[in-house]
Order: sequence, then C-alpha cells, then structure tokens
Amino acid sequence: MKRSSGILLHISSLPSPYGIGTFGQAAYDFVDQLARAGQRYWQVLPLGPTSYGDSPYQSFSAFAGNPYFVDLDRLADEGLLDRDWIRSIQWSDDARQVDYGTMFVQRFPVLRAAFSRATQNAACMQTLADFSEENADWLNDYALFMALKDENGGVAWEKWPYAVRMREEDALQTARERLGDSIRFYQFVQCLFYRQWAALRGYANARGIQIVGDLPIYVPLDSADVWSAPEEFQLDEFRRPRCVAGVPPDYFSADGQLWGNPIYDWDYMKQTGYAWWMRRIRSACTLFDSLRIDHFRGLSSYWSVDASAETARDGSWVKGPGADIVHLLKAEFPAFEIIAEDLGFLTDEVRQLLDESGFPGMKVLQFAFDAREPSNYLPHTYDHHCVCYAGTHDNTTVAAWFSEANPEDTAFSERYLGLNDQEGYVWGMLRGGMSSVASLFVAQMQDYLGLGGEARMNIPGTLGGNNWKWRLLPGEISDALIEKISAMTKMYGRA
Repeated sequence: MKRSSGILLHISSLPSPYGIGTFGQAAYDFVDQLARAGQRYWQVLPLGPTSYGDSPYQSFSAFAGNPYFVDLDRLADEGLLDRDWIRSIQWSDDARQVDYGTMFVQRFPVLRAAFSRATQNAACMQTLADFSEENADWLNDYALFMALKDENGGVAWEKWPYAVRMREEDALQTARERLGDSIRFYQFVQCLFYRQWAALRGYANARGIQIVGDLPIYVPLDSADVWSAPEEFQLDEFRRPRCVAGVPPDYFSADGQLWGNPIYDWDYMKQTGYAWWMRRIRSACTLFDSLRIDHFRGLSSYWSVDASAETARDGSWVKGPGADIVHLLKAEFPAFEIIAEDLGFLTDEVRQLLDESGFPGMKVLQFAFDAREPSNYLPHTYDHHCVCYAGTHDNTTVAAWFSEANPEDTAFSERYLGLNDQEGYVWGMLRGGMSSVASLFVAQMQDYLGLGGEARMNIPGTLGGNNWKWRLLPGEISDALIEKISAMTKMYGRA
C-alpha cells in the first residue's frame, strides 16, 4: 500500500429517504466527498444479508448481498417502481437510526413489486437469466434457501421438515418446482444488488477511491452456506454443531464472546484444496479492491467451545490451517490487497503466520494508551507495513473514549500526543494516527464529526440496543469539514 488514508463508514449509515443507507445518490456524494478530502480508501463492513441481531457479521450467505442496500430511486428511474408510492411509505421516525423491524416488514413487498414489473420486461428477464447462469454456484442454493425460509415462517433451517433440512434430492426438486417464483425473486434481488454495487464501485474507482471490504472469518449456522455444504463444517450426523466459535475473555468481555458460529472442518477443506474458501475470496475480489479478514488469528488457531456451553470461558485453542491456506491465498490472489485483523491475544505462532503472509496487520490507537504497561499500538512502535485505526466499528468513538477511559490512560494520551484544547482532543488523536508511519490510516466518519458514544456502531458481545443502527444525517459532512480533513491529509503526505 502507498502512504494513504481512508474513512470507515458502512453503507447502512448513509443518509437516504428509505430508512437505511443504500447504493443511491448519497453513496455517490460520499465518494465525491472522500475524493475532495484527499482520501484514497472507503472501508465498509460486510455487505451480506443480515439475519437475527442485524449484524453484518451474521449473514444468511457468504456470497449474497443485503437487499436493503438496493436503491429504490434507481429502480424508479428504470420504471420498476412508482416514486410517489415508495416515498409515501413510512420508513423511519428517526433519520439518525436504522429501524430494522420496519425494514424487514416494508422492504420486501416493495422489492417484490419491482420484480413483478420486471417479469413483464424481456430485457430485465434476460439480464436476470445471464446473472443467474454466471452465479449459479452459489445463487441457486441461496435463493432456494431463502424461499424455503419464507415458506417455513422464517425459522432457522434446523427446524425445517426433515427431508429439506437434510437436502434429500427428491424433496429439493419438489421445492424448486413449488417455489419457482420465490426463487426467481431472490435471484432478481441479487441481480439488482450486484448491478448497483458494480456501478457505485466503478464510480469510486474512477475518482481514485478504492473500496476496502470486510470478510467475517465465520458464517452463521442459519445460513445457506452451512445448509448447502454441511461437509465443510464440524457438524454431527444430525447436522448440529459439535463445537462453536468465539473468543476467550478479553478487553471487551469478562466471559469472552460466544459467537455460536459453526467451525470449519479444516481437515476436509484441506482435501479439497480449500475450494470453498477460494470461491469466497474470489467473490470478494469481484466486490472490493482490498479486503480485511476479520479475526485473522483464527487461521492460526481458533477458540473452540462445546456447543452446549453458555459462555466462551471454557473453550480451548485448536490449531487451524495456518500457512497452508495463507500460501494458497497468496498464490491464487497475488495482486489482491488483504489486511489481517490481528487484534486480541496473539501467540508467537500467530505472529509468524502474519509475517509469512506478508499482509499488513492492524493498530488501534484507542488500545495504545494503557498507562500500566507498554503497548505495541503506540505509533512510535510501528513499522510502515500496517494499518492504523483511530478505532474500529467495535470501539466507541474517540470522543467517548476520552470521557470513558481510565483517567490515567487519558492523561498518558495527553502527554504522548501533545493534546490541547485549541486543537481538540479528538483531532489530536486523529493527528496521532495520520502522522504515524503506518502505510494506511483509517478513521470512522463519526470521529471526524466529533460525535460521542451515541454514535457507536457496535458493542461486542451484545445483541440489540443501538448496535448497527447509527446513520449520518443529510448535509452533516460540511465543506469546512472536508477542507479540514484534506489539510491534515496533505500535511502528513497521505493525499
């Protein structure tokens, strides 16, 4: 990576008249703002369809896109929706937060209306047929999975009738015939998603902006991935997880984090040349210019917890695929930029794997200022081959950190960064990252806006609340703010 900087802002956080951010005009405006601010990267969270809890890290598919991100105005421009009708729907009472309940109830009838019109248009149907053929390796199973989920009242696939749960071929073929229209609808939505995202990404690239995607290391049990390929996971004969993923007690949680995701059967995957993973990364290459692999240390060793456990405390470390899969990734995708999320408890083996990969690791400034012990997150310890974050989606905002952290830690940050009231403590921390030798510096949009804890994107280990809901307000990014970001970016040679 060249010396550069970027901003982290998820698609859902963009303004729009439809209750959640989309691939609409606000996304294009944000690209223009990034370019004017001298940024080179736009980092987003995973783009998959969200399931229970609304987390983008828990998706119904590792390959599909979130239907909520399809822009309705663009469908109206194409004659697939009536603009007055979609504007008349009550999408949200609060422009600052996503109402996922309303999204779930309102969005799909609107998309089905667009599908109904599209079926009367030969060109639309030909585009859908071409897309479906090109993406058949994942799309057919995903669309059938979603159609069956609808038919079964939205319950997890483990509770479906035995024959379709166990993927008996006669039952699947009958379902394909019975649910043909619903299957084509879900294929249609994915066609819209991929087409609109490709247009937005192309616009960004033309203006010098690269898109950084985010790849959750695991997929949830209730996903098309586990249902369609159970052999890839550590499941019992009834296709129930034998063990689940998480992390041990850490900075975020005294009980650790019990994610509950099924764990890969790495021995089986090795026999296939990690074919499922290669398909997944290849898919990411079609969506993004760079990719952050979440929980990279899980490739070295992973925290395995008995599926019956109530917390992650009593898990154990188990050896992962390590260098086998890393070397394969490098061989298959030599030009693709990958960032390794190497936060948390690191062993010598994890550090060695990171060195072998050649991928840049992460440094988080909010973790740097522990007055009790030395930290390798302090900027003077960096080499250039890393990505520095002021904070990630799992951190509170910088402004909230200064009000919530131990006084000894904030005092240390004041001394280290030379903070002062004239500059402002938030901008002082941003300066600390921007001026570091890290190749790439990334800050959340919330931090450039100086917002408090109410703008936090996620509290790890928790469900509900305000997680994943925060949104920009229309016009909130002012010309003065863009100029201020640009000036600091130029000052430290990242423009």
